[in-house]
Amino acid sequence: MGKRKNICLVTNMPTEFHGQHICDGVFAQCRKYGYNVAVFAMMSEFDLFYKDLLEGEKIIYNLPDFSRFDGIVIDSVSFLAEKSRPIAEDMYARIRESGVPSVCISSPVEGIPTIENSNDEALRTICRHITDVHKCRKICILTGPKGNPESENRLRIWLEELEKCGIAVPEEYRIYGDFWYTSGEKLAEDIVNGRIERPQAVLAASDHMALGVIQKLTELGIRVPGEVIVAGFDLTDQGMLDTIPLTSISSNFAECAAKAVDQLTVRIDPEREIVPFVPDYKGMLHIGKSCGCAYSVDEVMRIIQPMMYRTHPNYSRFGTEGFIDIGLLMENYIFEGLTGSESPEKCIENIFGSAYLLDPYQEFALCLREDWLDKEMDPGNGLPKQMKMVLRRMNTGEGFYTKENAVTFDTSLMFPPMFEEREEPFAYYFSLVHFGKNCFGYTVLCRKMQHFRQFNLVYRTWLRFVCCALEMSRARNALSELSVRDKMTGLYNRRGMSVALAEMQNNAGGEDRLYVSVIDMNGLKRINDTYGHNEGDHSIIRLSEAVKAFAGSEEICIRAGGDEFFILGIGEYGHFDEAAATERFRRILKECTEKDHKEYTITASIGFAISEKGGHRDFKTILSRADEQMYRMKRGRE
Repeated sequence: MGKRKNICLVTNMPTEFHGQHICDGVFAQCRKYGYNVAVFAMMSEFDLFYKDLLEGEKIIYNLPDFSRFDGIVIDSVSFLAEKSRPIAEDMYARIRESGVPSVCISSPVEGIPTIENSNDEALRTICRHITDVHKCRKICILTGPKGNPESENRLRIWLEELEKCGIAVPEEYRIYGDFWYTSGEKLAEDIVNGRIERPQAVLAASDHMALGVIQKLTELGIRVPGEVIVAGFDLTDQGMLDTIPLTSISSNFAECAAKAVDQLTVRIDPEREIVPFVPDYKGMLHIGKSCGCAYSVDEVMRIIQPMMYRTHPNYSRFGTEGFIDIGLLMENYIFEGLTGSESPEKCIENIFGSAYLLDPYQEFALCLREDWLDKEMDPGNGLPKQMKMVLRRMNTGEGFYTKENAVTFDTSLMFPPMFEEREEPFAYYFSLVHFGKNCFGYTVLCRKMQHFRQFNLVYRTWLRFVCCALEMSRARNALSELSVRDKMTGLYNRRGMSVALAEMQNNAGGEDRLYVSVIDMNGLKRINDTYGHNEGDHSIIRLSEAVKAFAGSEEICIRAGGDEFFILGIGEYGHFDEAAATERFRRILKECTEKDHKEYTITASIGFAISEKGGHRDFKTILSRADEQMYRMKRGRE
């Protein structure tokens, strides 16, 4: 058997009906052929009013390295909105540049083959329900904008189907709308006001327009379905859950997406036998109350059950299996637990602990940029060249969330385990982790192929909790840094020194020594008086850089006040050559300062002291000895 193929799917809002239909087709075929699927998608619409959040969300489309995939499916219908155009054009250019076989769904993109979506049979099916089951003859058709290819096609199909039944549709019953509630409401007002003769039925080319008709007719005293039957198209949860549930039918995007995978398969896996996707038109038809048929709640319950807010299921008997819904998410106070994390490390640990809510899953990973805690972080495109996997949890509950186990990798790899050979194919969902336009990184949710449909409202809401918790951790960390760090140099202040030293002492071995060096600038007052306080501050910053460069990797640096600095360390510290250390410090300070070509020279005096074995807690004594030595050097310069 050859290496397993990896298919990339770029779409939007996979938790919504359209995204689910696309995934239905893609995953059905990829499961047949044994392909992995990686899904890159925003979790919000492109017309979102919260602009900063939208800017952050869009970064997800910068993540995929398309050259690493065997084939790419583009749900180009998801990128028709005007606001999506810049990110879409950039993404399409990168896909073309990758040279990887690619296919668009329904909406053409220059230079990339397109699978046209045919809703003909679905449109005819809903039309026949109105004519054959309900015997309607006076039928008003409400389609989308005039000249829009999809609007004209839906109108044409319905006119053809009605003509087969000997039903003529007069011009006044051929209404152009906007695919939205507003045009449905206008049609309803025209019917009630007599501008259009009341029909027996309204066939609307979108559920939103159909709902507009129903809601306005009902408001104006016309009974649906008693006086007018209404049917929609492109089945939505809004239609299924409205006060008068809508009779509608799903669009055929699942078959279109499946054909896209088949077309890729012919190119990337030519010996593979193509197994066509067979749409179930009968199953796609949803009977609501708006047509007058007997109403079944089974399909509605299937849709709304994951959204139900159940507060006290019988967990003692069944566990959480089958009960992971929005109610469990909220009643477990996950949001409070995550945002209440007292440190970034604890926050990541709490995210690890709450990931059981993603069940069923194979594994979950959180990948963050190295500087995500930096309050001055420049989001840029949000994706540096390297990322760090700070958390990885398997479905067994095993994994890691500590700094010691974090894995750094090239961002172009996206999620390195995705390209490992496994016994079966998996679905990988990539979602951005951000707050507003500040991108921290992304998550990867890996599921078995048969569980792909369970990417739902629970995950989307939990992910928002995670984003808020990480932002809260950033804010807390920034406040903490302000309390323990010197603002000018970024070194510890005296309070920070106390905290860090205590931690070092608690982790010290029984025979470890305490090392202290004290550094004091020479002639700061002369620099301030002669060249100004800005130059004095510049001198202090340059000296702090030299102190950091001089200190060992396990030592801490402190600005003790004014122009005085400490370096502290705890360890073995056997033989120590003070003369060599002094000369090394002077050389480092010279390198840090002479590049500025100032009229003055920055110099400093330094003193050292090291405790006896096991004397690492005798800080005051060792500091005093180092301070005395520093002053001896300073007096020697005078």
